[in-house]
Amino acid sequence: MSWGGELLVGAVILIGLLGIVFPVLPGSLLVLAAIAVWAVVVGGWGWAILAAAALVIAIGEVAKWLIAGRSLRSAGIPNRTIAVGAVLGIVGFFVIPVIGLFIGFVLGAFASELVRTRDGGAAWRGMLSASRAAVITIGIELFAALIATAIWLVGAGMW
Repeated sequence: MSWGGELLVGAVILIGLLGIVFPVLPGSLLVLAAIAVWAVVVGGWGWAILAAAALVIAIGEVAKWLIAGRSLRSAGIPNRTIAVGAVLGIVGFFVIPVIGLFIGFVLGAFASELVRTRDGGAAWRGMLSASRAAVITIGIELFAALIATAIWLVGAGMW
């Protein structure tokens, strides 16, 4: 692949990494898609690089749900709290671009817990637990995508 092509793949990977931190785009999928396009063009060992990157991303996706779910269960937070937070986060994103996603999630999780527990202190603790779980998922997904990116960088350096 030409230098310009690899630069374009790297740019898409960077956009994917940003999409993980600012959940607007499907970050891990963008990273994996960029590496897949690179592997198709390069061929040969590129397929092994793609397989390794896909494996790391898949492990990260499974781990983020297992670990965040365990965190939420141990805090006694129902999935409904995360769902309400996510819906209000999406609404918030359109009301206040980018930062509204976080504000909406926090307000939605708090409101859901307030309705469920009818106690402001418990709702606050529930919102903090839901936010902690969201940060954990972002961290795990970002770590896996960064490892996949490092694998691609090593592979790209081989050609």
